[in-house]
Amino acid sequence: MPKTILIVEDEPILREIMKDYFLEGGYGVLEAADGKQALVLFEEHGADLIILDIMLPELDGWSVCKRIRKTSNVPIIMLTARSDEDDTLLGFELGADDYVTKPYSPPILLARAKRLLENRQVREQESDTLSSSGILIDFPSRTVTVDGESCSLTHTEFEILAYLMKNKGIIISREQLITKIWGYDFVGDDRTVNSHIRNLRSKLGEHAKHIVTVVRSGYKFEDEP
Repeated sequence: MPKTILIVEDEPILREIMKDYFLEGGYGVLEAADGKQALVLFEEHGADLIILDIMLPELDGWSVCKRIRKTSNVPIIMLTARSDEDDTLLGFELGADDYVTKPYSPPILLARAKRLLENRQVREQESDTLSSSGILIDFPSRTVTVDGESCSLTHTEFEILAYLMKNKGIIISREQLITKIWGYDFVGDDRTVNSHIRNLRSKLGEHAKHIVTVVRSGYKFEDEP
């Protein structure tokens, strides 16, 4: 069964180009020309990954991302203007997993989507659970509980937490996280990692203390920091 990509782009030519690349890559495709249509399609059909433009009619990409994150941790790649660095950071704050800047290369976009989906599949094939300090990760269902209470994480927050917990006690540099989560060709910077770590900590509550910042080095997960 092919994975389904929901492409949300109001420019027909760009949407058609993306559609062709993903179809050639073996994926199923759903198309939306505005934010409201995107939400309807996602509610009715679901998707394995969403390509989401920011500037959309009816409902902008920020609002679409925010609404989807209330019910789903589906991977989301946002499309942003190259000069709008603040847009990128805001996208991460709202729960986007990755971004590609305009003008973009369709093969790069396809590669980023493929990596997000492969990371998700690898996690699902690993041991069923990972537990430490009251935090339990269930890989088959991709859920996290903290002291028995459900903790809703985005795809990327889930990946970061799992990677840190799997390497408990080991300092993981920001560069290592970028390579592991986003890939070697990622064009962002340390602030991307910082933004996701900040969001992750806010969701873990008092358990955020287990994600320790090591000055000038990176982060590590500790049972008793």
